[in-house]
Amino acid sequence: MKHRLVYLLNVGQRRLQRWSQTRAAGGGVTAAQAGLLFFLGDRNGALMSEAAAALDLGAPGMSGLADRTEKAGLIERRADETDGRVSRLWLTEAGRIARQKSKLRMKDLNARLTEGFTQAEIDVVARWLTSLQTRFPLAEDGDA
Repeated sequence: MKHRLVYLLNVGQRRLQRWSQTRAAGGGVTAAQAGLLFFLGDRNGALMSEAAAALDLGAPGMSGLADRTEKAGLIERRADETDGRVSRLWLTEAGRIARQKSKLRMKDLNARLTEGFTQAEIDVVARWLTSLQTRFPLAEDGDA
């Protein structure tokens, strides 16, 4: 059986992104901001470069995300105490609240995404999606 995997992956990603953006417009955070808030919930005070690596973003993308998230009042950016050339990211109280709300939304979204599929099917999909990260490394990873 032939599947148009690239097409299906792209269309699914665009639809999921649009669906998420419409909910973010109603006072929530974007998917990218939620990812940053989730990361900082476990690593509050992380270097921007650490957050970028965890979120699979380049420096310009991370800088823009930090700018937007800081402007929304969800994080604070502070110079590192030992190296003032680098920044650390800290959750604000509003960021902690938004993180909790985003966790609930993510739980609901994951339930919607997995509805009608067995755990074994979801395990295969998750394994396949995870494999994309190693099969197609970033150009910076030395395998362009």
